[in-house]
Amino acid sequence: MSALIRRLRALAPGREQLETNPWLRRLAPHLANPKLWCWSRRGVAMGVAIGLFIGFLIPVAQILLAAAAAVVLRANVPIAAAGTFVTNPFTVPPIYYGAYQLGAWATGTSATAAVSWADPFSVLESLGSIGVPLFAGLAITASFAAAASYLLISRAWIWRVAVKRRGVRP
Repeated sequence: MSALIRRLRALAPGREQLETNPWLRRLAPHLANPKLWCWSRRGVAMGVAIGLFIGFLIPVAQILLAAAAAVVLRANVPIAAAGTFVTNPFTVPPIYYGAYQLGAWATGTSATAAVSWADPFSVLESLGSIGVPLFAGLAITASFAAAASYLLISRAWIWRVAVKRRGVRP
């Protein structure tokens, strides 16, 4: 487990890197808070929850929004930024399809939208019928993923600390 944590720490951007980023320049004074870089149970769990929530729910400027939310909520900034990578070009199609199906079920709308992807005007016309179930499904998915990840990481962290205190190797 410690090898994984060492790798994550090596891959995570440093405070200096984020402070010099032109997109994060406004957050630079707030990024000096050492609590935002601390690898604590609450900071890491909250960072993952923020990253997953924003990664699922918001399709653009995810890292910037995750960093800003991490600063406001006093979570681990690099973990929040890394959590947004749950959505990437490979995972977006199945995530959005599943979220649309979930949203259609939750809102009680038909999950069979007639969209001709070859015709851009057809896509634009059907955005109204696709948008509500898609957003509802993404909101449900983002909320569940954030809550589940926070609880899972917190419980795993507590268990790991208890095992270490007992002196027993897992």
